[in-house]
Amino acid sequence: MKIWIARHGQTRLNKMRLMQGRTDEPLNETGIAQAKAAREKIGDIKFDAVYSSPLDRAIVTGSIIGNVDRSEIIIDDRLIEADFGKYEQKKYYLLNPAMVLYWSMPELFPAPATVEKLSELIGRSHSFLKELEQKEYENVLVACHGGIMRPLSGYLLDRSNGICWRPKPKNCEIRVFESKDGRHSMIKDIL
Repeated sequence: MKIWIARHGQTRLNKMRLMQGRTDEPLNETGIAQAKAAREKIGDIKFDAVYSSPLDRAIVTGSIIGNVDRSEIIIDDRLIEADFGKYEQKKYYLLNPAMVLYWSMPELFPAPATVEKLSELIGRSHSFLKELEQKEYENVLVACHGGIMRPLSGYLLDRSNGICWRPKPKNCEIRVFESKDGRHSMIKDIL
C-alpha cells in the first residue's frame, strides 16, 4: 500500500504566522492554488480512499489533491491538528519560552498546560495508521496538518521515538510511503 500524506494548503492564519491548531480556518486563494499544483504534480494517480482531518482546510485540500467530491472523503478525528490550547491564534514569535521549546523539540521538552502532549499525538496517529494498514488499498491519501503529519511520518519511517519532527512540513507537501507486511519506507517527498 502506498500512503500519501499531505499537509493542507495555506490559510490566512498561516500567512499571518499564527498558531492555528484546531481553529477551523479555510484555505485562502494561495492554499487552493497550492492544492491544485500538488494535484498536477502527482499526475493521474487514482486514490482508493481519501481520509481527512475534520477541519475544512484539510477536507478541501484532500478533495482537490484526491480529485474527489467532499462527500467521498472519510473524516477521521484522529487526524485533527494538535490542540494548542491558550496558544491558538497567537504569533509564533510571541509565544512564551515553554511553548517555543516544546514545539521546537517536543521529544525533549514537555507540553505547556492546555497544550496537547506529544504522547497523545503519537497515540492517535499511530492508532489511525495501524487501522489503515488493515485495509486493502493500493493508494490512499491522508489530508492533515503539520503537527499530526510528524508522528504519522515517524511511524512510517519506523522511528523509535515515533516522530519525524524536522523538517517542518510545508503547505501542500506530500510525503509518500510504502507499507508492506509491517515494513515501511519513504518513496518520495513532493514539495
